[in-house]
Amino acid sequence: MLTAAEALACLAAPSSAEDWSPLNGSCPLVIDLATADPALPLPPAVARALRELACASVAFCPTAQGADSALARAADLVVTDSESLATVEEAVARNPIASLLLVQSLRVEGRSLHEALVAESLAYSTLQAGPEFARWLAQAGEAARGKPTDEGDSTAAVEATREGELLRLELNRPQRHNAFSTALRDALAEALAVVVADDSIARVELRGRGPCFSSGGDLAEFGTLDDPATAHAVRSTRNVGRLLAACGDRVTAFVHGHNLGAGVELPAFAGRVVARADTSFALPELEMGLLPGAGGTASLPARIGRQRTAWLALSGVTITAQTALDWGLVDEICSWD
Repeated sequence: MLTAAEALACLAAPSSAEDWSPLNGSCPLVIDLATADPALPLPPAVARALRELACASVAFCPTAQGADSALARAADLVVTDSESLATVEEAVARNPIASLLLVQSLRVEGRSLHEALVAESLAYSTLQAGPEFARWLAQAGEAARGKPTDEGDSTAAVEATREGELLRLELNRPQRHNAFSTALRDALAEALAVVVADDSIARVELRGRGPCFSSGGDLAEFGTLDDPATAHAVRSTRNVGRLLAACGDRVTAFVHGHNLGAGVELPAFAGRVVARADTSFALPELEMGLLPGAGGTASLPARIGRQRTAWLALSGVTITAQTALDWGLVDEICSWD
C-alpha cells in the first residue's frame, strides 16, 4: 500500500505501466488516503497514468477526508475498510487479467452507448479466449454448469401481451431462473425491436416469471460457441441492451428475487426500475474470468457511477434492494403479487 505521496511519485514515473501489471504480479495499485490532504492536486501526467494503468487502482479511504481528494476520485474504485480491501485484492489476485479489462472498460469517459457496448463486447470476447475463463470452465464442468433445457421446448422464452398502448413482456424460463439463454435473448430482442419501431406502444412492463427476474447468463451455454470473434459479431448484431436503451424511456422493469449478471445489467437500461423488497443483486462474472457482458459497463455506471460498478464487479458482493435504491440502481421498492 502506497501513501499519496508515494503513489504520485510512482505514477509520474515513465515506467509506471511496467511497474504495475498483471504480467509481473504487482497489482492492484493500492493508495492509502487515510491522511491525504483533500486539496492535494492531481498533476495531469498522474491522471493520465491512472487512466492508462495496466491494473486496477484502489483508493483506501477509511476517513471522509481521503475520499474527498482528487486522487480518490480518479481511482478505479474506493474502499473504506480493511475487509473490503482484502476482498478486492483477493479477487484481483485470482483473476488479474479479467480485473484489468474490467477497469479499462469503465475508465473511458464521454463514450457513446454504441462505443461502450462495442468496447465491452471486445473485452468479453478477449477474456473468453483467455486462461482465466478456461480455468473456470475446466473447474466448473458439465455438472456444475447444468444442461441446456430449451432444445425441443415449444414454450415461448418471452411472453408478450399487448393491451392498448401497454406491452407486457415476461421472461418465461422459470425452471432456469430466467437464465439468459440464446433463445431468451433472441425472443427479447425481437420484442424490443417491435417496441423501437412502433411508437403506438407507449408503455412497456418488463418482468420475469418464477423465483427471480433473471439469474444472468445461462451457464449451460458458456463456452459453447465456436470462437469468441463470432460471439462478438453476434453481440454486435443482436444486442438487447442497445434495444432496451433505445426505448428505455417507455420501459419499466419490475425485478424480484436474487438477480445475477444480465439480471442486473439489463434492467438498468430501463427508464424506471421497480424492485420488490426481497430483491438482491450481484455481478459474479469476474470469478469466471470474465466481466459483465450484457451491457453492464454502460448501463450500471450511468446509474451508480463507475467506482461502484467496479466495486460490485470486483468484489462479487450481493447488495439488497435498499442499497440499490440508495445508490440509484432501482427507483422504487414496492410489493406486488
